[in-house]
Amino acid sequence: MLLELIQRRRVLFLGGKGGVGKTATASAAALHQAASGRRVLLVSTDPAHNLGHLWDQRVGDEPVELYRDDTTGGVLRGVEIDPQRTIDEHLAEVGATLRDFMPEHLHPQVAAHLKLSAHSPGTHESAILERIAVLIEYGLDAHDLIVFDTAPSGHTARLMALPEIMSTWMSGLLTRRSKAERFGAAVRVLDGDDDPASNAPSNRDQRIRQVLTRRKARFEMLREVLSNPKTCSFVVVLTPERLPVLESVELCAQLRESGVDVGGLVVNRLSPRDAGEYLAQRREQEQRHLDSLSELLPGVAVDTLPMLSGDLVGPAAIQRLAHELR
Repeated sequence: MLLELIQRRRVLFLGGKGGVGKTATASAAALHQAASGRRVLLVSTDPAHNLGHLWDQRVGDEPVELYRDDTTGGVLRGVEIDPQRTIDEHLAEVGATLRDFMPEHLHPQVAAHLKLSAHSPGTHESAILERIAVLIEYGLDAHDLIVFDTAPSGHTARLMALPEIMSTWMSGLLTRRSKAERFGAAVRVLDGDDDPASNAPSNRDQRIRQVLTRRKARFEMLREVLSNPKTCSFVVVLTPERLPVLESVELCAQLRESGVDVGGLVVNRLSPRDAGEYLAQRREQEQRHLDSLSELLPGVAVDTLPMLSGDLVGPAAIQRLAHELR
């Protein structure tokens, strides 16, 4: 399922409960596509920053090469979104816009407000969302596929719902901005200051509108990508245990409510049947959870990955996991 799905998509999100192997599964799928000749960007939105640890090399906020196949021309690059850098850049742009709104003597209050906003609910999510939008907006020009390794379920579900919310919010800001511009223009006419060539407030209004329009277009683009099943899908990764199964069912419902296509499920770390009595009994229990998953999510494709021996670290180990996807 996963490989057939990813071959037909430009954007793929992988998510699920924490600790189920999302980063490993996303890396294996991305590596498989790069080995087949595609240009792939692998992006981690998880603040835990496991991508670099898994590949055993430094990965940061700018793309670094993880793999290259000179025979097929495929290449895999990796990015770990730095939440703090993203928030700082996000608030710097917001601050510039706010200072355009406010007279100079109120700029210290703007700085104080932004300092508080850096720690307020929703700031992290909106900043990360905009970075995801930028990566999709520009990343698809240089890559055939973008694979997102996302944070644990609750965070990701909220993130998938945000494009609709943010787009609506930006539309509201633009509407209010238009009303403010008309009111300002009327006041300037009454004051006898209606020369458009030298009208500083009018120029300020135009700059503010440009910022709002650009952000609205960016969120609308992201909403269109996320809601287009021919372009984008979400794959839920889980382990064959009761809590991950229940959380995955809930995540699928939340994703569908947000208009995101659920492409399938990958059940990771399935115990072998022929490696002793303990693991054989555990495998029977895991099978019951798999059966429950099929009942709770009928019609959703399910892939399985076996429990592998040894640490999953470095390109060779990821290649071994990618081979299991076939």
